[in-house]
Amino acid sequence: MNEREYLTQEKFDEFKKELEYLKHEKRTEIAKSLEYAKSLGDLSENAEYHEARDAQARVEDRINYLEILLKSATIVSAHDTSRIVVGTKVDLERESDKQKKSFTFVGSEEADAASGKISVRSPLGVAALGKAKGESFSFQTPSGSMTYRVLDIQ
Repeated sequence: MNEREYLTQEKFDEFKKELEYLKHEKRTEIAKSLEYAKSLGDLSENAEYHEARDAQARVEDRINYLEILLKSATIVSAHDTSRIVVGTKVDLERESDKQKKSFTFVGSEEADAASGKISVRSPLGVAALGKAKGESFSFQTPSGSMTYRVLDIQ
């Protein structure tokens, strides 16, 4: 993870809580599963043991990922509403059909298109960053060029 990741305070706290759970509760739970599986005998043909080892590896990978993410994350908060930045909520109008859409530009870890949270690393996010109210911008999609106009920045 070389690029800076942007997180809201809420998402940062959520990841921190997940990390604490994994480190303190989930690790203990997996250690108990491993001990139980070892007590069953021959480890080479012990499905419970192999399953517990796989679960342990997944948890350790997630812990490592979250630790790196939380150390390098930039918390986005109050911002200037004159330009689109990470954390900005905007109303955009697609020029092709005059359809108005509302988006919040977030870091890739929080992106969720279904709820209108668009990654600043997406084509739309990259094109929109830095734009002011009234400005238009275009970007390429697999189906061709898209043009939007900034209606409002909150």
